[in-house]
Amino acid sequence: MDTKLLTQLCAIPTSPFNEQRVIDWVLAWSRRFRKIKVSRDRFDNTLLQLPGSTPSSNKLPRVVMVAHLDHPGFTAVEMTDKKTLHARFNGGVRPTFFLGEKVRFFDADHTVRGRITKVDTSEIGYPIGAVIAVPSAVTPGSVGMWDQTEPRINKNRFSCRVCDDLAGAASALTVLETLHRQNLKSPVAVLLTRAEEEGFVGAIAAAQDGKLLKKSDRIISIECSAEQSYAKQSDGVVIRVGDRTSVFNSAFTYFIRQQADTLADKWKDFEFQTALMPGGTCEGTVFDAWGYIAAAVCVPLGNYHNMNMKTGKIGPEYVDLRDWNNMVRLLTTVAKNAASFTSDHAELKKKLLKRFDRYKPLL
Repeated sequence: MDTKLLTQLCAIPTSPFNEQRVIDWVLAWSRRFRKIKVSRDRFDNTLLQLPGSTPSSNKLPRVVMVAHLDHPGFTAVEMTDKKTLHARFNGGVRPTFFLGEKVRFFDADHTVRGRITKVDTSEIGYPIGAVIAVPSAVTPGSVGMWDQTEPRINKNRFSCRVCDDLAGAASALTVLETLHRQNLKSPVAVLLTRAEEEGFVGAIAAAQDGKLLKKSDRIISIECSAEQSYAKQSDGVVIRVGDRTSVFNSAFTYFIRQQADTLADKWKDFEFQTALMPGGTCEGTVFDAWGYIAAAVCVPLGNYHNMNMKTGKIGPEYVDLRDWNNMVRLLTTVAKNAASFTSDHAELKKKLLKRFDRYKPLL
């Protein structure tokens, strides 16, 4: 599968509340496709929709794939002298990873590299501010990220300063690109949210604002989630039954599992796993809490939030391209067949009743 979109998107600087460069890129990308309709709310969450092929199909519920556009990172606040920058940090990275680490700030037309000399922590223990030694001035408001690698592919490993969650967003946009010329039985959309890394702020706004979403939507939260001992890289896309906080809609999760089973029967190279991924909480929990039918998929992530736990140092995040490709294939299949989903567990009950009828005489 073509990874051009993945590579391009993950190269864009981003941090919580400072996602405008990514939003601008997505808007420019969307203009290449005549059928894609773009809507935005007052919080700059962005919805891209492909319509169904007939008027009646457009009355059916949408599948809405959700991914966030931010990644734990910095925003420049002020220069206190010619060589000292104060910056705000947003996102969950342990304080022990900060001192001495290199940071790269993306100014309007150039970059400035610096090194962290001091960290201020909040009452919950996470850094909220950093003092950074820099060789030249940084414009207030500039995005700062860990000074890690640009997108790089080595065999099946994709590594970059950010995978979570621009790689997830790239998978959703790749699905739209794939489906653009096809006749869809029901509408398909992608919701790109902001400031997930500070507690799903954009997703909460979208869930309660009501401008972009409908209560009939079927939500699929897409993530790069910390690799687990029972959900390893290269073992396939993960159908995520839950996260650290909640479990997701069982009927929709079962439907996604059915689509995965069909793909696995058809293609020997399609691999998937089913797991609860407790490394963090994802946006599926938000939409579940607001009463939407919500499920989730993810790829196992290495160096979650750039934390290399083996070295205790900051490092690039990385995912397995086979997992990512299989996530795209699964999401594409789910989107194409979503019109057949019913929330009453009809298919599962049919399967269970068949078993019951077989063994009922023995009761």
